[in-house]
Amino acid sequence: MMSDREEVPLMKAYLVTTATIFGLLALAHVARTIAEAPRLTSDPGFIVEGPGIGLVAAALYVWGYRLVRVTTRP
Repeated sequence: MMSDREEVPLMKAYLVTTATIFGLLALAHVARTIAEAPRLTSDPGFIVEGPGIGLVAAALYVWGYRLVRVTTRP
């Protein structure tokens, strides 16, 4: 079993990695929404596919980096 000192860097690396992935996913969905903007009016399901997933990913990105800040405090 690991001590708390050994677990913190591993948890921080995990949080940074997952938050970065969610940030990239959010950017991809923003770009897709901009590229396919006319589809917003013609396809109601696109709201979930494009901006919906992008907003959820952005929220997880922010949450992940807030947790990183909490884990680095003394």
